[in-house]
Amino acid sequence: MEKLAQHIECLIFSADTPISLKDMIDCLTEAFGLQFNENEVLGAIDSLKERYQADSFSIEPLEIAGGYQFLTKGAYHNTVGVYLKQTMKKRLSRSALETLSIIAYKQPVTKSELERIRGVNCDYAIQKLLEKELVAIQGRSDGPGRPLLYGTSDKFMDYFGLKSLDDLPKPKEFREPSNQIGEQAPIEEPIPVEEPAVTEHEPLQEEE
Repeated sequence: MEKLAQHIECLIFSADTPISLKDMIDCLTEAFGLQFNENEVLGAIDSLKERYQADSFSIEPLEIAGGYQFLTKGAYHNTVGVYLKQTMKKRLSRSALETLSIIAYKQPVTKSELERIRGVNCDYAIQKLLEKELVAIQGRSDGPGRPLLYGTSDKFMDYFGLKSLDDLPKPKEFREPSNQIGEQAPIEEPIPVEEPAVTEHEPLQEEE
């Protein structure tokens, strides 16, 4: 099909979240009344990737979270990071990140297991992570009372830019706190506003 890559480019650009290969094929099939196969669409995606490798582009189509999305190239991450710091009012708190990290590495995991590892009640953190759709309920344990099992969601993959859970950093080990008791913390914390230092002859120094 003529200009198949351009049509796929539009789909990736328009999608709010990473668009899967199946969704692309379903859309193209309905739009043009033709049956597209995976190899044909993957070939068009490869041509897009090749075109966006040029230095004139600051973004590129990448496979992430089970689909494809336009993301900025590594050379421009610092600029985007500064912009996000300036425009984002809140971020995940340390308490929420700890809970989310345990879920990511131990999933599927029950609330009691989370609380045993963290040493604090995790009701509030789990509730907020569910509301933000970073965590999803994945069924029930076979243990006493059949407690809920929690795991990361597709939005978690998108949020942290992961293609799969295999891309998570490999921890050497999980150490369970023995004598340390944490404190209940809010799910979000305000980002402190810092003024970058400016000198007459040196460029602005911005934190990542």
